Parts: sequence; structure tokens; C-alpha cells
Amino acid sequence: MPYDDSPPPTRRARPLSVAAALAAVCLTAAGCGGGPEADGADAASPRPGADAASSTAPTPTGKQPEPSGTATSSSPSDSGSGSAKPLPKGPLTGRTVVIDPGHNPRNRDHTREINEKVDIGTGRKECDTTGTSTDDGYAEARFTLDVSHRLRTLLKAEGARVRLTHDADRPFGPCIDERARIGNEAKADAVVSVHADGSAVGNRGFHVILPAAVKGGGADTSKIVKSSADLGARIAGHFVRTTGSAPSNYIGGNTGLDTRNDLGGLNLSTVPKVFVECGNMRDPKDAALLTSASWRQKAAQGLADGITSYLKG
Repeated sequence: MPYDDSPPPTRRARPLSVAAALAAVCLTAAGCGGGPEADGADAASPRPGADAASSTAPTPTGKQPEPSGTATSSSPSDSGSGSAKPLPKGPLTGRTVVIDPGHNPRNRDHTREINEKVDIGTGRKECDTTGTSTDDGYAEARFTLDVSHRLRTLLKAEGARVRLTHDADRPFGPCIDERARIGNEAKADAVVSVHADGSAVGNRGFHVILPAAVKGGGADTSKIVKSSADLGARIAGHFVRTTGSAPSNYIGGNTGLDTRNDLGGLNLSTVPKVFVECGNMRDPKDAALLTSASWRQKAAQGLADGITSYLKG
């Protein structure tokens, strides 16, 4: 089926306190639900050919990555440097946000590379996965890029310097450890990894994954657990209010928040970072939302509002 990829007009983000964010989550907990990615979508070191660019490569469904009304750049995409137009002044001026679009449309063509295991501090895990899709073939990797593009536009309008960990401009990945490293090296004020789940029918809604207290090998989240929880709570509250989706009915105990210690992208981060599972692609009702351009704009706005609230708080 054809998908409308044109982004609706944007609006400016509004701050929300942590307490209000959590209250918003709890008040709406009786609705739908969401879930974590079908596999760990974290990062690792670059593999051979990882810098080869091809921003028009086909997705797992044979379709081109959808346009989002924003220009793409080399990986990792950096909207704050080399840009023809200076960033506007706004509440996020001087702040750096890294957006991590989960998976890569071309991962399916590089199964050997993405199945290679990388160090996540507490063990080893696959470089990346292909992600999930709706029953009619709308790929998670396509969804995450679209929402990430919309989110980038909103944050830039607030004055933030925004980087993407990739923009479908490399053959596969980046691996889960490299995704973490990109945020660390950017000294990001916040990193958000965008995903959608592949759970059972009837499992609905969104949830935000927070880093657990992890220390081992190259992982030490002790300095970011509290700040990441703050970031996640604000995103959850705004996501409820802006999208109308309720917190997951199968993960997080109806709070919209889940803490995990098995995701390399969180374990290896040294800056505040969360994963957001925007909904369940395998549930028809959630899939109808995820494939809607207008809902994806709301999702991006909810993420932007939560990030802005956190950075201004």
C-alpha cells in the first residue's frame, strides 16, 4: 500500500516537568501498549565498507527510504556543521542532540556482517538486526528514519545541533557499539534511539527503555542512570499527551518506562540516552498509527517536546 510520507506543519515544543510527565503517563495507563525492539538494536564498531554511501538504497520491502522534507548528509549526519544556513536561535541553542534511527534498511543484505558479535561491556551481542515490520511490509527501519528526520527538523527549529547516527547512507549498521560511540564522541546532551516493536497481536502502546546500572568491561552507566531516567520520563509524558497513545500494556507495568541491562547502545553510553519503542508493528491497531504520516509527526513532536523539556529543565 502507498504511504503518505510528507510531514505536516510543525509547532514549537513546550516544556513539561518530570512530575507532570509521570503523572500524564499514569493517568493514561488504561489505554493501549507498546514494546521493545524485537532484537537488541544497539551498536558496534564499523565493518568493512561501512562508509560507502547510498542514501537511496532499497528498504527490506523494496521501497525507497521515505523523504521527510529534510536534507540528508554523510554518516553520521550532522545538521549543525557544513550547513548552508545557520541554525536559528532558540531554547536549545548550544545543545547537541544525537538521534539514532534503529536498524538500517539494507541490513537484510548484510546478514553476515550484522550477525557478527561485538562487545557491549557485559557480554557480546550481534552488531545489529534487521528490525521488524508491519504485516503488509512497512519496515521498522523505514519508520525509524522517517520519525528521525521529522524529529531532527523540530529540534533544529529550537536551535539544537542535531546528528544522526546514520541516514541510510551506508551498506549496513552502524553496529550497536558504534551507535553508542557516536553519541559519546559528540558529547551529546541527549541521545534518543528511535524504534518500533514486533510483539504479539493485542500488545499495544509505546514504552521508553532506560539504562540500568551497569558496570563491567567497557560499560559504566553510573553517571547517566539518573539523567537518562529524567529524559525518559519527560519523553513518556509528552508522548502520551501529543500522540494520544497510552503506555505499553505488556511492558513496564503501565508506566511507559522499562529498564534494561542488555542493550549495548545503552550500556556503552557515557551521555544521557534512552530507546523509544513507539508502538507494536505486529498489532493491526498500532500498525495503523505507525503507517500514518500525521501520527508519525505527532510521535516526532512528542519526542521533541520531551527532549526540550529535559534540556531546559
